[in-house]
Amino acid sequence: MTEDQRIGQLFLLGLAVNQLGPPEVNEIQVDHVGSVWFVDRTSAGAGAIRGVANAVQAQASGSATANVRFFVAANQEGGVIEALNGPGFSVIPSAVVQGGWATSTLQSRAAGWGQELSAAGVNMNFAPVMDVVPPGFDAQNQPIGALQREYGHDPATVGSHGTAFIQGMHQAGEAVTLKHFPGLGRVTGNTDYTVATDGVTTSNDPYLQSFKQGIDAGADFVMVAIATFTRIDASHLAAFSPIMIGQMLRGSLGFQGVIVSDDLGATAAAASIPAGDRALSFLSAGGDLVVSKTAAATHAMVLAVRSRAAADPAFLVRVNDAALRILREKQGFGLLPC
Repeated sequence: MTEDQRIGQLFLLGLAVNQLGPPEVNEIQVDHVGSVWFVDRTSAGAGAIRGVANAVQAQASGSATANVRFFVAANQEGGVIEALNGPGFSVIPSAVVQGGWATSTLQSRAAGWGQELSAAGVNMNFAPVMDVVPPGFDAQNQPIGALQREYGHDPATVGSHGTAFIQGMHQAGEAVTLKHFPGLGRVTGNTDYTVATDGVTTSNDPYLQSFKQGIDAGADFVMVAIATFTRIDASHLAAFSPIMIGQMLRGSLGFQGVIVSDDLGATAAAASIPAGDRALSFLSAGGDLVVSKTAAATHAMVLAVRSRAAADPAFLVRVNDAALRILREKQGFGLLPC
């Protein structure tokens, strides 16, 4: 792969209105972007989604991606966070409901939901949520508890049910994404609208055990939160923190897969930081795969990474390390040409 093609692998681009439009095609062909995601809730059904996914995979070529195919992702947790609906997709209950089932039931159901995604051409799920919301804190916890996105109110319940979800998705051949490390269950403020803050979680917190269980169960991706955890690293958002990514996620939790950002186009992250700097901060902290909702932001990020890689040999090593992790993951899902 050329250097620009390797850099392109580091980006997961949003499909505006769930379509492969000219801006997205341009990002793939010119900026060599290697993965995409469905950004909007739709009731169009599996056939329509499959058509878009097939069109995306047809963009893989020697010049664009060195013939490497795409991770095509969606938010298919259940409850209010179920992006893909309509014919061919089950109505998935919320994680709170799933957490009340036997783990064997959840694994079986998740395998079925995963088969629906696979049939629609989606090979990566932005799930399961491993955040633990303390008992009685649901209403105050805007990003998770208020939306019933947690499997339970203790790390053991969340870990066991999240693991069952992982195992079911893996049975169906789907890649899974643990989120939102190190946990949004105790933050105040919704990360989509403000900089959420957690003044409780520590680097050896018991609430991290759900993530540890998911990692031990073979999670492919871990998504890092866009929030501040003042008792771990008060000076960085988690997605930009070498402590949370390097020392905790890679170090103490032993995760060797792909570290993915939450959407770096989200309002809170974008408020004061230029798009290119967001990507550079995430990669420099040890992250691998940048989630970006729009083609414009993605293009700015790609240019920033190219510029830094050309000027800084150490950063180029970091880029190649991230690209290799992503390509190894793609190899496991049959997306490489070799």
